[in-house]
Amino acid sequence: MKKSRHKPLDFVIDKITNSIENTSTGEVFDTEIVRLTLKEVSQIQKADWRFDWAKEIKDKTKEVYKLTTANNPTIIQGLISIEDKQDHIFMHLIESAKFNKNKDKVYLGVPGNLLAYACKVSVDKGYQGFLAFDAKTALIKHYQETLYATHFHGLRMFIETNAALRLISQYFKS
Repeated sequence: MKKSRHKPLDFVIDKITNSIENTSTGEVFDTEIVRLTLKEVSQIQKADWRFDWAKEIKDKTKEVYKLTTANNPTIIQGLISIEDKQDHIFMHLIESAKFNKNKDKVYLGVPGNLLAYACKVSVDKGYQGFLAFDAKTALIKHYQETLYATHFHGLRMFIETNAALRLISQYFKS
């Protein structure tokens, strides 16, 4: 059996917010995270995204979710691809929209919001918040400090229950 190789992720947690926050005004916007549909993926411009989200959504082992603001559900702020491993959730990809990257980004908190959602999926499935992913070597310490993630082995990292609950309570108030 061929062992699948996971791409190391290189997202940056710019700020742990309680939603997403406008960088220029500080205004906070309520968000929604829902499954991305095939119709919606066809509207995603490849030039605006680093990853091939059409390929990702066609993989039946994965679920792709989009983050939008509650008042503007047609503008995708970020995307995440996760897989149910039956005892934890594995995060394959995570990406902020082009306008939410670099120094001139519009919103802070997009990656944190998506990660908190993946942890929430893990809790909802009875996996106690466990979320695993592979990180680029240069970002391992960043994830340990910002997400309280644990470095397991090689590039593999995981978020365990306490860290997951901390993220979930930050972004989901229900």
